[in-house]
Amino acid sequence: MVLQAEEGQLTTSSPRILVATAVPVERDAVARAFPEPAAELSRPGTVLHRLPNGGPDLLAAGVGPALAAASTAAALTAAALDGAPYALVVSAGIGGGFLPDAPVGSLVVADEITAADLGAETADGFLPVTDLGFGTVTHHPPAGLVAAAATATGARPGTVLTGSTVTGTAERAALLRARHPRALAEAMEGFGVAEAAAAHGVPVLELRAVSNPVGPRDRAAWRIGEALGALTDAFEKLAPVLRSWTPHDPHG
Repeated sequence: MVLQAEEGQLTTSSPRILVATAVPVERDAVARAFPEPAAELSRPGTVLHRLPNGGPDLLAAGVGPALAAASTAAALTAAALDGAPYALVVSAGIGGGFLPDAPVGSLVVADEITAADLGAETADGFLPVTDLGFGTVTHHPPAGLVAAAATATGARPGTVLTGSTVTGTAERAALLRARHPRALAEAMEGFGVAEAAAAHGVPVLELRAVSNPVGPRDRAAWRIGEALGALTDAFEKLAPVLRSWTPHDPHG
């Protein structure tokens, strides 16, 4: 159930948190972790679902790093212009897991959010954009928050890769794991969300529920319903951590 919210309505002293998913079904899975219905709030360039009583704002930011970055940046800008900026952005949803470390139904929390395909292919192999002298390819969520999220939810900490193309072969999966030995999961939005958050000076967290193995594209092996259920369960356990966390936490 979604209600209409009055613009600017805020009645909580908890830190303002934005949870960005790719698609509405992921957003709704997060919303089910909270007992009260969300209220729809239109802001320039985006539509938020606001949860009451200290719950986060939810955003279906779109598929892929570019749209996720644009939508997240619009929400962050609107909040800043309202004089109520967000203290944290959480990129959340389902994703592929690298076997055997992240099986279907498990949870992964990113201690590194890395763009897997931002760079250049050369005769000597792939070069990340940082080796070309530009930008960044990795964002690091607050270590204390990652540890608290892992403890609360049972998620395994590790690298979550962001790509514009979902892996569909065993060869590509092996190549990614060779380049990123700590990679546990891949998705398509985390790095874009992290880039938008970094531009606003806001910390970021990424949490993924594994719906399928990274590798050959076998839809019979996908467990999307199971992964969405795991995402809901994770946010039920994560909610107290988010409510109590502050960006000035010395352990954050």
